[in-house]
Amino acid sequence: MFFGTKQKNYRLKEFFKNNWLYLGLYLVALIVASYYLLRYDKLIIHQMVNYWVGNPAVDTFYKYFTNVGDGIFVVAIGIIVLLVSMKRGVYVLLSYAGAGITSSILKASVNYTRPFAFFDYYKKHLKLNLVDGVEMLGERSFPSGHATAAFAVFTALALSTDNKIAKIIFFVIAINAAFSRIYLSQHWLFDVFVGSLIGTFYAILFYFVFYTSERFNNKLNIFKPN
Repeated sequence: MFFGTKQKNYRLKEFFKNNWLYLGLYLVALIVASYYLLRYDKLIIHQMVNYWVGNPAVDTFYKYFTNVGDGIFVVAIGIIVLLVSMKRGVYVLLSYAGAGITSSILKASVNYTRPFAFFDYYKKHLKLNLVDGVEMLGERSFPSGHATAAFAVFTALALSTDNKIAKIIFFVIAINAAFSRIYLSQHWLFDVFVGSLIGTFYAILFYFVFYTSERFNNKLNIFKPN
């Protein structure tokens, strides 16, 4: 029992040692988001972000970049990774599947109004800057499915590589995909915040299943070491 505990502690230390950069960046993002969530009302936060909407280049960027968190896109990434490495591909796809199912259950359980519907209801007093060509949704805001998917997939990719530059790139992609949902007025900050937590949770959970569990890997011999 003592040996098992010692081995688990070693695996945890290795996990943090290998992934401190990505986890550190994500922790900073969580702290910043928490500061705003605790200090300001969701409406005020959204107005702060919405104030910057209107720059043609930025609008166009987020209009298309938000698709990085779309289900079809992340599944396509998982399949591509699967063709290169079966173990890593299944890890990425299962991380997305677990996070996606959890997100869908919460969306079906919590009927939370999206920013567009909220501002539209009070349109006589509140103005919302919108990006042209973006279809606006009104219901099922919590949590953000795009943020959930982006953080599940790109956290999984980041945790399963030793390349520090790649880890930073994956974080930048995930955080911008999540931020795009606020910028486009599809979600509140809290929706994105929780979505990122769900995605990251499943990526870490399945990381320990695929990369530290000897019992699991011995049973599934089809998986190569990487």
